[in-house]
Amino acid sequence: MKFRKLEIILVVFVLVLAFSCVNVSAADVKLTWSSISVPGDAHTEAMNVFKEEVESLSAGHITVDLFIAGAIYTQEGELAAVREGTLDMAYYGANWLAEFIPYMSMFGAVYTFSGYEHMNKVMNGEIGKRVFEEVAQTIGVRPLGAFYLGTRELNVVEKVGPVRTPEDMKGVKLRTPASPAWIALGKALGGNPTPMSFGEVYMGLKTGAVEGQDNPLPTDKNAKFYEVTKYIILTDHVVNAVLPTINEKKWQSLSDIDKLIIRKAIEKARKFCAETNLKAEAELLDFFREKGLIIIEDPDKEAFAAYAKNSYATESIDISKDWDMELYAEIQALK
Repeated sequence: MKFRKLEIILVVFVLVLAFSCVNVSAADVKLTWSSISVPGDAHTEAMNVFKEEVESLSAGHITVDLFIAGAIYTQEGELAAVREGTLDMAYYGANWLAEFIPYMSMFGAVYTFSGYEHMNKVMNGEIGKRVFEEVAQTIGVRPLGAFYLGTRELNVVEKVGPVRTPEDMKGVKLRTPASPAWIALGKALGGNPTPMSFGEVYMGLKTGAVEGQDNPLPTDKNAKFYEVTKYIILTDHVVNAVLPTINEKKWQSLSDIDKLIIRKAIEKARKFCAETNLKAEAELLDFFREKGLIIIEDPDKEAFAAYAKNSYATESIDISKDWDMELYAEIQALK
């Protein structure tokens, strides 16, 4: 009921701004949003959807400055900047949040989610609301939703050869972001985790500094990893979400109307991102084949899942020991 009342107030607010001569410049809001994502990525384009919707709904009362492709921050830098409040917004992932709330790593762990619908039901439902509130209170940044980045697949150079089991990944220098939860994911896939910033991955693959990476297919295309790799292995090991996140002090400084405008714009951007990535994933395998890549469509997913379960329970026990297993069971019940 409260949300419905706010929507009615929002309509009135927009009409007042659009058709009156009231000077509201003193209360204007500017948001800055940085991302390391590249042009063409659905979550990059979703930022533009958000900007256009916010500025339209608020009749220019709220404006958004966007910075992409690591133009002003590295991935590590932008995440720190949102916590500090020198940047308003950035995309966080569960594995980054796990550095502060350890159980969060299970949201980015291998085979937690069975597919897009399962992830969306969890992360953009009641569980997500509870978790996001805890993140805001604990870390000082507030996730506003979960955007579907895609389903992560293994992608390796020609030297590695075809991969069908986790044993085929033994010794493979697998790029991971530089956080403990991401490193644990690399181990869970059977690889030798090699931390590297996203912006360095293309050259890392080209020079042999790393021999593989894992990302959703749209990211593989837009970052042109197909130019420097030979195999894509359809492990479907992580249903990946990125969380558009705002500095909590900035959020609390906003009026209820401003918050509602931002949430409505985020939801429009979320739907755009999901629809774009789901469509792309259905079409991209032919693109990669045309570029000369070999698609391994039949990896032993049961073997990967069993290996991952053992890896989290043994060599990455420092990560999994902090998982909230009651919450994990609640997540699995929503499949």
